[in-house]
Amino acid sequence: MRIADMDWRMVEDWTRADDRGVLPLGSTEQHSGLSLMVDTILAEKVAVEAAEPLGIPVYPAIPFGIAPYFQAYPGSVTLRVATYVELVRDVLDSMKRSGFRRILIVNGHGGNQPAASLAQEWLMDNPDCQIRFHDWWRAKQTWAAVQATDPQGSHANWMENFPWTRLATTPSEDEKPMVDTDRLKTLPPFEARNLLEDGSFGGRYQRSDNEMLAIWNIAVTETRSMLETW
Repeated sequence: MRIADMDWRMVEDWTRADDRGVLPLGSTEQHSGLSLMVDTILAEKVAVEAAEPLGIPVYPAIPFGIAPYFQAYPGSVTLRVATYVELVRDVLDSMKRSGFRRILIVNGHGGNQPAASLAQEWLMDNPDCQIRFHDWWRAKQTWAAVQATDPQGSHANWMENFPWTRLATTPSEDEKPMVDTDRLKTLPPFEARNLLEDGSFGGRYQRSDNEMLAIWNIAVTETRSMLETW
């Protein structure tokens, strides 16, 4: 259940009987012809769909993450690492005060990995809690489904092109040569934009909705299993 659909009494009633809660992490950054909010949309949606049958509360996704390499693309936002980890720490502290002791962090952006280290540090100070950090798109079963569909799944290509992240301007048929991502990681923002051009790392821009929904269903089921096994 979305926190947006609850009042404080409902949260209090929930945590009296069950201490599980979900925190999605997203990002606001260029995704070529897809929404700037791809990572936020996907992290929150997979979390909500996974938790819904279990009734577990899901917080809104934190919409900003760590994405300095995309700062030459208008609309992209990045936080400093120190700012980001302190933000996540404050949210975890607040969730604990609300009664949540088992927290699943559903991450939608690779640049947010410092939050995984922070979660481990936070547990040292909160030994009565448990945290699971879940990169939903590269979890074992989901990533296997991606690779079986097309091994060139990457940033801003078909792998992130779902009906709910797609825009009217999203390319559908073209294919782009893969960029050298090792080189990309060494470049400042404007040089990164020159290398990436439209922002996609390469590969096909879109695959069939049937293929995408099959991957999505696996991702939701795999995420739900992490909650069920607690």
